[in-house]
Amino acid sequence: MTGRRRWSTEEILDTAVEMLRTGDAESFSVRRLAAALGTDSSSLYRHFRNKTELLRAVADRILLAAMDGYRPEGDWKQRITALALRLREAFGEHPQLAAVWGRYGSGGTGSRLLMEELLQALRASSLPDAEIPLRYHRIVVVLAALITSEAGIGSLTSDEYEQAMEQFRVAVLGADPERFPALAHYARDIRPLGADRRAAFEETLAAQLAHIEARLP
Repeated sequence: MTGRRRWSTEEILDTAVEMLRTGDAESFSVRRLAAALGTDSSSLYRHFRNKTELLRAVADRILLAAMDGYRPEGDWKQRITALALRLREAFGEHPQLAAVWGRYGSGGTGSRLLMEELLQALRASSLPDAEIPLRYHRIVVVLAALITSEAGIGSLTSDEYEQAMEQFRVAVLGADPERFPALAHYARDIRPLGADRRAAFEETLAAQLAHIEARLP
């Protein structure tokens, strides 16, 4: 009797990426992944100890893609900005996986490449060594928050997006001016979260880098 096919780690991750691209991390399970591969869960646990380890490996794939072909250019701020935009673009193509990265993180080669480049860029800024780990952490937190938030909007269907916009208009334009005077005053100028996302991303990152620059000796 012919035994079941043995899937490679890369083939397992290929299928997991596709499932997460069209679904979400909450509904994803090792059992469902095994079923899609035509095997049983126990065979996948030879490659990954648990679901979290598998999802971290999936997120690392996106980081690897973002770092592929990257070459540091310019000063430290330009390097960090270029890196951040590459991350944004990579996860923008796979918005469901951005939520996986935001929740589970990553611990593979892609993660190490990202960490190394951010730390090298910060070192090039002439920050004191003692401050670099903290500033690195702040940048990563900001990037993860911005990218996962934007990806959440990007993963909405057209119907879900229109419903969200209608709720936004009702909440803002319909605000009682006596109870919410500031909101009523600025209502027509307030924009929804989905508007000008790239500009908001770049401005927030620039503010974080300016804060670091102000601390340089």
